[in-house]
This record gives sequence, C-alpha cells and structure tokens, in this order.
Amino acid sequence: MDYLRIQGPTKLSGTVTISGAKNAALPLITLTLLAHNKVTLTNTPEVADIKTLLKLLENLGATSTLKNHVLELDTSTVNHTMANYDIVKTMRASILVLGPLLARFGHCEVSLPGGCAIGQRPIDLHLKALEQMGAEITIHAGYVNAVAPKGLQGAHIIFDKITVTGTANIVMAAALAHGKTVLVNCAKEPEVVQLCEILRDSGIDITGIGTSELTIIGTGGKTIDMVDFEIIPDRIEAGTYLCAGAITNSTITLAKVRPDHLDAVTAKLEQMGCTIDIDGNNMTIHPASELKHVELITQEYPAFPTDMQAQFLALATLAKGTSIIEERLFENRFMHVSELQRLGAEIRLNGHTATVIGESPLFGADVMATDLRASSALVLAAMAAEGTTNVHRIYHLDRGYENLEQKLLALGAKIERLKE
Repeated sequence: MDYLRIQGPTKLSGTVTISGAKNAALPLITLTLLAHNKVTLTNTPEVADIKTLLKLLENLGATSTLKNHVLELDTSTVNHTMANYDIVKTMRASILVLGPLLARFGHCEVSLPGGCAIGQRPIDLHLKALEQMGAEITIHAGYVNAVAPKGLQGAHIIFDKITVTGTANIVMAAALAHGKTVLVNCAKEPEVVQLCEILRDSGIDITGIGTSELTIIGTGGKTIDMVDFEIIPDRIEAGTYLCAGAITNSTITLAKVRPDHLDAVTAKLEQMGCTIDIDGNNMTIHPASELKHVELITQEYPAFPTDMQAQFLALATLAKGTSIIEERLFENRFMHVSELQRLGAEIRLNGHTATVIGESPLFGADVMATDLRASSALVLAAMAAEGTTNVHRIYHLDRGYENLEQKLLALGAKIERLKE
C-alpha cells in the first residue's frame, strides 16, 4: 500500500493544470448507456474511480479505451444487465447505471453501493422515483432488482430532498421513458447541468436546465445518437489547489478552470484575506497578509460545497481567531478532525459543527486518510506543518485526484510516494 511523505513547511509557486471533473465524468460515462453509437469524451480524468466504472461497463459488454485523457466508449454492445457486488462495493457512483440500464433494457440487477464512509447516502430517492415511473423494484441478497415490463413511463416526481446522483439517475431514465417527466427539487450542480446539456445536444427535449425543475420528453425506449463532448474542469480539485496556495502562503496559478463554478469557494478565501485574480480560464491566488477566521455552512450548489469542507478546516487551523464550520449534508464527515489533531490542530467537535481555534502550530506526524477529501486536507496541513508527515491509506486520494504528488512537486512541494 502506498503512502505520501511530506516535508514542511513549504512554499509553492508556478502553474497547475486542473483535470476534468471526476464527479461529472462518472454520470457522463453511464449516460453513454443510452447511446447506440461510439462516443468520445475528452478531458477525462484518469483516476481510480473512472477506471472502476469502465471496468463495470466492460463487464456489461461495453468496450472502452482511455489514453491521454481521451475516452472512447461504445456501449452498443452491452448485453448484460447485472452490476455485480465486486465492483459496486468499491464505489457508490456505480448506482448511476441503474436508471439507464432499466430505461434501455426494461430490467437490471444492481448491487447496493459502497464508497467513502462519510455517512448514509441512501438510494431510496432513486428507487421511489423509478417506481413512480412504473418500475417494479425488489431488494434481495444485496441487489436492487428492477423491472419495467412496459418500459418506464413519464411521471411528475418531487424529490423529498436534493440529491445529485438521484437527479442524474432519474434524468437518464426519463430520457428513454415514454412521455413527459417533470422532476422537481433537482440538484443544480454543474455536473448535473452538463449531463442535461449533453442530452439536449443529443436530441432529447429537455427544459429547465440549471434550475430546480426539469421537464424531459422521453424517446419511448429508443436509444440516442450521442454527441462527443469535453468534460468540465474539476471544481473540487481547483478549490483544493486554491487552498494549497492559501495554506502555504504562496502565489500559484490554476489553468483550465471554470471560475464561475467556484464562486462560493473564492468568496470564502477572499473573506479570509486572500486575493484571487481571474483571467479567462486561469485563476491566480495571492496569499493573505494575515489569514482571518471564517464561518461556513456546507449546502447544495451554488452554496459552499461539502467536498471543500475538509480543506477549509485544515486552512482554518492557521487563521487568526476562531472559525466555525458546520456540515449539513453528511453526518460522518469530520473523521479527518482526529487526524488533524495529531498534527497539532485545536479543533472541537459538537455534532455537525467544528470549532477551529486558529494559529495552532502544526507539527509533522503519521496520519491516516479516511475518505477522499479528508485525504487532501491532510496533505494541505502537512505542507504547512513543521517536519515530516506521512499520510497513509492514500488510495482514497487516488480515487479522485489525478497525479496529486506530481502536480504538487511541480509547484515546489517536498512530497514523495512510498510503499508501506
């Protein structure tokens, strides 16, 4: 098993190119299950989660090649509808095959999902919506068995709570359903928006893109001629590197970003005293003369993203004053706190709220990654800490950050990947 050894404190400089968004690529890859043609996806991040999903599709009968961030994917040859436990257990996003498989074939068997242990993320909203569209669903031996004998039917569906994967799953199902589907209380994340835009560009009648209410006219079971497309930049990776500049008191430039997807993140960095310059698809962060405390609450897009909570918590340990960070989306997403405390951070937890006492000196130690974003928070803190930090269990990092140590090395970090 690999781990990262980081020497701190360190100063960064230079430019880092942001990869394609993992959280956009995953639903977009499953979207190709609705196509009868080969589809080319450019700017595809070559991270573990993507490779896991491609393996799943290949098990279903698809063919794919991924080279130099160009993914060629042909799902017209899919002839199986069972997504087995061995793959699905490693990645929750595997549930995204449920909607398109059911819509295309009228039946499927998908293992209940796994993934990061950051809290309960039940799929009941997905299943309830599919039942409203005429699906018969049973759960047996750890598998969701879904059947739609007459095909999925358009329906008026109100999500009880905002769900990103649920919205994506049901949008894909509705694209091949019979008649009109209206979805209310949809997620508005950029990753969901791109999914809808590609369906629209591929001939699906879909309105309300970017709003909380979507209307989709299905094809009645006919597969679509899907356009080729480029995956949007990863806003979470970009936010993480902005925090890397802030926590190391460095000026760095991010290339190939979508600044409009980062408004909530940059607003908080500016509140903390950082300056951010935007030049087209480039962003440059200049450090604060004195890092100020921050108050933030994680909520659905366009509010502050839960996937940036851990990185800001690490940053707040160096800020002047007391920061308050409230996590409203996942009940178990403060597992990184105990690891940051090992580095010397002074953090108090009370339910869903972390109180961070700033200006605590950080010192290198052995720490353990607990989930994807927590891993990046430990790397950030390690670059600001005095001495050597070893970050273990970095397979979490590899799920969502492409070439993290190479990118940080190029910026001047003292970081190396070693074997346990």
